Amino acid sequence: MTGLEMAAVAAAGLAAGAINAVVGSGTLVTFPVLLAVGLPPVTATISNSLGLVPGNLAGSLGYRRELAGQRGLLLRLLPASVLGALTGAFLLLTLPASSFEAIVPTLVGLAVVLVAVQPLVQRLLARRRPADAPPVRIGGARLAALFAGAYATGSYGGYFAASQGVLQIGVFGLLMRESLQRLNAIKNVLTLAVNGVAAAAYVVVATDRVDWLAATLVAAGSLVGGYAGARVGRRLHPTVLRVAIVVLGCVAIAVLLAR
Repeated sequence: MTGLEMAAVAAAGLAAGAINAVVGSGTLVTFPVLLAVGLPPVTATISNSLGLVPGNLAGSLGYRRELAGQRGLLLRLLPASVLGALTGAFLLLTLPASSFEAIVPTLVGLAVVLVAVQPLVQRLLARRRPADAPPVRIGGARLAALFAGAYATGSYGGYFAASQGVLQIGVFGLLMRESLQRLNAIKNVLTLAVNGVAAAAYVVVATDRVDWLAATLVAAGSLVGGYAGARVGRRLHPTVLRVAIVVLGCVAIAVLLAR
């Protein structure tokens, strides 16, 4: 990579770290940039997952106040996210690269749609679950549905990370009476688990498919971005951020289809 390309990857990592802490679609920033600097799609995905882990950690720590009282639920859902991450990583590493290249444009398109409609989902959830609403006891069928949702979104995230956070907020918001900020805190922790487990699997069994320079640059940027996003991201105008993500997602689809 040239110096300019390295700066672009680091900047994309910074933006992705901040976006993941607040919205959960940072891969739609880093993935097109990694493709643009010449990485193959599978290598870009693996390197991106490694690089985003520090940002996920910073975002989770930044939302620790909203995690109060949710330790028990997280301990129940983390195994499902871990199993899902391993499933997604296994699929990514065992399916042919041609399958990934055929599937990913559809996944990116789904992620773009999810980001675009997220304001509508948030408004619907806000009407159903005011911020001061008391929590609903979680057990039985509701817990089973949450476990299944954590596994499904973890599998998606282990295979391709874009907008797994949006999926998590949508699924958990339908099943839990929690404010959006508390749902976002749960999303950050589960996303950290998914990306961390998937990244560990990649390092163990696919080291040769990691672009370590790209992963390091994304990691450095995402660490700063995750910290900043958790602190000041709520002050950003969401419409501008969302439009930028959708545009970058469309760019990613165009690049993938042109390969």
